[in-house]
This record gives sequence, C-alpha cells and structure tokens, in this order.
Amino acid sequence: MFAIFKCFVFTFVFVLQVKESSMVVVLNGVLADECPTSVRALLAAHPGYRDAAAQLLAAAPRVVAPQGLLYVAQRELAAVVPHDKNVTIIGSDDATSCIIVVVRHSGSGAVALAHLDGSGTAESAAAMVAKVQQLAVGYPEGRLELQLIGGFTDPHRYSDELFANIMLSFHRLTEEIDLTLACCCELNTALTGGSPSPLVTGVGVDIRAGDLFPATFPDKGPELPLRCARTITGGPNSAQVLDIYDNAVGMLRIGPFNYDPLRGVDLWLEQSDDFILQHLSTTPNVEPPHFVHNIRVTLKFIQQHPFPAVTVFPDSRPHYYRRDEQTGCWLPVRF
Repeated sequence: MFAIFKCFVFTFVFVLQVKESSMVVVLNGVLADECPTSVRALLAAHPGYRDAAAQLLAAAPRVVAPQGLLYVAQRELAAVVPHDKNVTIIGSDDATSCIIVVVRHSGSGAVALAHLDGSGTAESAAAMVAKVQQLAVGYPEGRLELQLIGGFTDPHRYSDELFANIMLSFHRLTEEIDLTLACCCELNTALTGGSPSPLVTGVGVDIRAGDLFPATFPDKGPELPLRCARTITGGPNSAQVLDIYDNAVGMLRIGPFNYDPLRGVDLWLEQSDDFILQHLSTTPNVEPPHFVHNIRVTLKFIQQHPFPAVTVFPDSRPHYYRRDEQTGCWLPVRF
C-alpha cells in the first residue's frame, strides 16, 4: 500500500472499552453497552463475525478492469448510487496496515467507501454517513451497514489502533449503523514463514448487486502521483480525507489542494529501491511489488511540482474527469 509516514498520524489515545448511555454501532442486531475497540473484544462478545470474515477470505479475488471503476486511493472517499451510469464498481487496494471502510444503505443501495490510514478518521465517518443518507433520501426502508476490511496484526499494531479509532468514530455519531463485517487485524492475518501478513489488501463493491469481494486494481485512475503526494509531504490538506466524486454531475473530482515542498526529494530519488522500501513504508515486509515504483513516480511528481497551488491548481479549481461512453475510462474535462 501507499503507507508512507503513517507512523506520524497514529498519535491517538484510546480507551479499550468505552461505556456510554447508548451505542449507535449495532452488533449482531443488538445495541451493545460497550464499544469493542479491538477485534479480540468484538469476537469475545460476538463470535459470529469470524464466520463473516471467513466468507470474504474464501471468495475468489478479482482483478478489476478500469471500465466502470471508481478507484479510491489512500486518504480518499467517494459515494455512489446503483443507478449511476458512470460507476459499476467502487473499490480500493494496497491496504496493508490501512483499513478500507464501506458504509451502505440497504434500502437504496447507496454506498460510500474510504481508504483510511489514521488521518481524518472521525471526519470521514461523519461524512460517509451523511453522504449515504443524502443519497438514500426517498427510500424509507433500509438500514445503514458498516463493513471494515484490511489491516493485519502488524509488528507496530498500527491496524489495531486504527480499528479502535474507526469504531469509536462511528460509535460517537447519532445514527445507528449495523456492523456486518470486520475482516481486520487478527481476522485478516496470515503467518508466512512465521511473519504476519495481510490476507486481503483490496476490496471492490458491485454497487448494483451490493456484493463485496476481494479485489486488485491495476488501473487506479487518473493523476495518481498527484493524489498520493499528499500522504508524503504534509501541509494543510495532507491529513484530510478528500471526497473525489461529484454525484451531482457524475464526475471524478481531484483537488484542489496544496502540500508542503518535500525537503530532500532529490536525495530520496538517489536511494536504492530497498532503502526506499525500508524507510518510506511502515510495513516494508508486506508491500506489493509496485510499491517502490509508485513511490518513485510520486517523488518525481513532487520534484516537478513542489508548489501544486501554483503549477497544478493555478486557478484553485478541481480537475474533473468524465466517463467516456466508448472506452468506459475517465477522460479529462476542460472548462
């Protein structure tokens, strides 16, 4: 995954069991008194979640083509509806210690997906629920459902902390939401040669059928180096989880945002692949083969565009992409 500098964002203080007057995350159809902020605590009270995770892990992974795909990168979210003519699958991958969050309204089929790494978690939870509720207006039947996929028992327990933060973020909202899947942390961990690794690092959602499946996405959509640059550099927009889809016009929307110039970018580009892997990933032993290549492409983009507000978004307007009817891929829109 594009898991750069995530050690800087896990600065949270967690309470392992939070008791409040009510709980809005519904577990197995019941409002619980306590918020389980670890998978172990969740399974102790509700062992059925192990079976739900096992079903996902047993499903055949799919390699998803770009046609009809809305890909959500790290620190991004998007929401769509089944009748959207531009999107058939929404998904994300390369989540090693990150967690992919899916919120769905069972009546309307409206679905939101986010790829979270610890930045902007509470804001993302609120935004996802608000977006899905907005898209579900007019459908009196149905419930909000929450699905969590990704993360593993990594050596630094980043995924465990992120799982806790996600659970607490949804718990503190006012809307009831049913946790239907938690394929995370210890439920998503394999021991390969004695070392832990994630079993599923990507997931897709068929927005018409509502099905969720393990997936990889060779094509991750337009301007990926620009989109990933925020996670490396820092700055006023780097910690935000950005909504990348404009439902009103059915277009992919990138930016505008700014990031700080990356000091020493030239020096980073001179380093070996192994050096980059070891120093720019929090989970170097389980990164996909394309990780270092993506890092280098992103670093080169930052080198060429140290001030994106000037060179990439000079008019402070988003970059829009529409779905081409013939190819099914995203094409830039010039205004």
